[in-house]
Amino acid sequence: MIGTGIFTSLGFQVGDLPTGFAIMALWSIGGVCALCGALSYAELGAALPRSGGEYHFLREIYHPAVGFMAGWISATVGFAAPVAIAAIPFGAYLGGVVPGLPPVLCSLGVVWLTTLVLLWDLRLGSRFQNISTLLKVVLILIIIVAGFCVAGTQPISFLPMRADRALIVSPPFAVSLYWVMYAYSGWNASTYIVGEVRRPARTIPLSLGLGTLLVMALYLAINAVFLRTTPAAEMIGKQEVGLIAGAHIFGSAGCRVMAIFIALGLVSTVSGMMWIGPRVTVAMGEDLPALSWFAVRNARGVPVRATLLQFAIANLLMLITSFQKVVNYVQFSLTFFSALTVFGVFVLRWRRPDLPRPYRTWGYPVTPLIFLAISGWMLWHLLANAATRGPSLWGLATAALGLAIYYLSPRQRSG
Repeated sequence: MIGTGIFTSLGFQVGDLPTGFAIMALWSIGGVCALCGALSYAELGAALPRSGGEYHFLREIYHPAVGFMAGWISATVGFAAPVAIAAIPFGAYLGGVVPGLPPVLCSLGVVWLTTLVLLWDLRLGSRFQNISTLLKVVLILIIIVAGFCVAGTQPISFLPMRADRALIVSPPFAVSLYWVMYAYSGWNASTYIVGEVRRPARTIPLSLGLGTLLVMALYLAINAVFLRTTPAAEMIGKQEVGLIAGAHIFGSAGCRVMAIFIALGLVSTVSGMMWIGPRVTVAMGEDLPALSWFAVRNARGVPVRATLLQFAIANLLMLITSFQKVVNYVQFSLTFFSALTVFGVFVLRWRRPDLPRPYRTWGYPVTPLIFLAISGWMLWHLLANAATRGPSLWGLATAALGLAIYYLSPRQRSG
């Protein structure tokens, strides 16, 4: 979960939400939404233990066509886009440290490197992911401790003020929430690799619930550090807020070191998405003859063809579009299918009440309803906002293309 969003998204929020309390409320609501979604997904992952995430859940709960649409989004842009979203700032951070180093080449290089590691061996890829994630968490803890030790702070208060109520129910708050949910994306990641997890009935609920709580705590703390150490005017509209805040926390020399560590931390995000995404394509290939070519694994269990497909799409996105456009394009469709999956908890309990459920959603029915309410509010404002409406509709068009491919496939024609 901990990836690009925490080091980049604050700059797109502080302009419309100028108070500390509004920003903390924004990240708290996003964390609660992610936690409620994780608790709901945990029930589905334990009851329907197969890799594939939304693709598998939606085809079992509603119809194979609905699952294919979700899987199509995941296989084409759902994971390739986050890879590009993490690789683009990786190049920007590393390029800012080493003058003359082309950011685009750095971005492409990190995707090529992680892909080669993942293609080489499944266990090597797993160890690489664990080590890079550990380094990233250590980095964030160092930033948090150092940030709260800085003597000179900004005149910002995290206590509620009269204006905060209007800010929290405003359209800019709802639109800013999709940047937050993008930063929390990955809260459902372990459901995509259920088939490769030991004791999924126990591991999936623990990884989803505890992982989301830990990330929520880290996100709130590091945003508080950024706000108390760095003038908001310097961050507004800026992508590299981690680098800007680093100069105020560690000074110019420490800022370069911090940029390197942030860049290294983003490697685990690229690696994680390159690892998980192809498993959805494999699951789709196992069910649909038209995509069976992508279901093949090599002798070491690595889905080479599916990985190379995602690799190619991620490279294309990095070359033809920008960071902000990629986020706008992918967020609506991912949120829509996540909401449809969480609603599936209700549908599955009604349609298959006797299905064994090793884990049941804590707080049901309140927790899934909270996720659906927040997601619905965000989806509505994404369509109502002129800046995000176009990319959101393109995301839906991509899902519709997947639906057309499903109904034109040989399996569907044969009945």
